Amino acid sequence: MKILYEDDAVLIVEKPPGVLCEPGKGEDVLSLLGGGLFLVHRLDRDTGGALALAKTRAAAAALSAAVQEKRLVKEYWAVVSGIPEEEGVFRDLLFRDAARNKSYVVTRLRRGVREAELAYRRTAVCDGFSLVRVRLGTGRTHQIRVQFASRGFPLVGDGRYGGAPICRIALWSCRLSVPQPFTGQTVTAISRPPEEYPWTLFRRELDGDL
Repeated sequence: MKILYEDDAVLIVEKPPGVLCEPGKGEDVLSLLGGGLFLVHRLDRDTGGALALAKTRAAAAALSAAVQEKRLVKEYWAVVSGIPEEEGVFRDLLFRDAARNKSYVVTRLRRGVREAELAYRRTAVCDGFSLVRVRLGTGRTHQIRVQFASRGFPLVGDGRYGGAPICRIALWSCRLSVPQPFTGQTVTAISRPPEEYPWTLFRRELDGDL
């Protein structure tokens, strides 16, 4: 697994699509990397890109606090069907059905419902698809996928939420900034999507400055 950044407290790797974050049915990050590491956030199984882990319990506690305080900044590339407005902010209430492993946009607060927010910018359009850069304000299950799909812009490859299942889900963790637990300095790691469809439609933008 490609290492994007490493010090005595933090390890940031490039998780391949199809690899689980935690032990389950299939390969998982912790097993592949060996023992002594702690997850502080997660990526969906089918999402690749930058993933941060802690190397000590103290670092894990500090990074978990940073997640809660929104000091861990996560940005993604996504390819969606259709052409959303050039930029925007999505705010929704999301209900997660754990039994079905699926999230839904709902209209009122109740048990199991949480607020979700993201900001995005459309950077290119090709063949009826749009490349969008997304910054998460919250980290809900399937958040990017369901928030775009609920507005008629499902992610390419995301059959669960109405996207054409013609490829892997086009979602990639491209930029991750975390506070180093003991110095407080910001550590940033960059990851770029692979040379495969539909990312190849937007290679110039994806190879640009992150």
